[in-house]
Amino acid sequence: MKFALVTGANKGIGFEVAQQLAQEGIYVYLGCRNPESGAGAVDKLKAKGLNNIAVIQLDITDDASVIKARKEIGKKTNVLDILINNAGMYGGYPQTALDATIDQFKATYDANVYGAVRVVQAFIDLLRNSPAPRIVNVSSSQGSITLHSDPTYKYYDYKGVVYLSSKSALNMYTVVLAYELKNTGFKVNAVCPGYTKTDFNGHRGTGTVKAAGKRIVKYALIEDDGPTGKFFSEENNPETGEISW
Repeated sequence: MKFALVTGANKGIGFEVAQQLAQEGIYVYLGCRNPESGAGAVDKLKAKGLNNIAVIQLDITDDASVIKARKEIGKKTNVLDILINNAGMYGGYPQTALDATIDQFKATYDANVYGAVRVVQAFIDLLRNSPAPRIVNVSSSQGSITLHSDPTYKYYDYKGVVYLSSKSALNMYTVVLAYELKNTGFKVNAVCPGYTKTDFNGHRGTGTVKAAGKRIVKYALIEDDGPTGKFFSEENNPETGEISW
């Protein structure tokens, strides 16, 4: 049996990803900041007949919480096959380059960038024990500098500087991480789930969590000849999925 960890898995896209992975027969740890909401998510999945799941308290902005989660999972398995860095935040308003506050940047980067770094570094030893480790950093096409430099891009006028720049930073971390692991069995990619209707955007999205989850799970399950160090957004490129950084 394979083992996976999904951060921010108590609702929305993270919950859907956990569900789809569990449906594939993978044992899934649902990383949740709030244990109570995590327990509720587990109950929902078990009600669907999915028992290969467990909740783990995990606040990606807290070093001690991440370390504790690593220890707890390490008591149950010495291998982790899949890591989905899904947890994150938008960063509030305003998000203009002239008015966004430093505190906004700090809080958003702490979740969207440093959070992923914390989790990767804490769990890298368990991932190395897998014969085919996969890391998916849930990004956004909004973090593409190429797209946001193009006036024809459909979201060109949506310039939330805090969120966008945090995803750009996460993308660069993905590139470097994939490079450092290039001669191993790791596959490391950044994946945009699309503009999905969730609490994250006040349910203004146009896509479903099922479709978003499927896009992420696809790269969590890629074969050994699959891509690494790439950026995918099937919403923006339905043919191959790959988009420019």
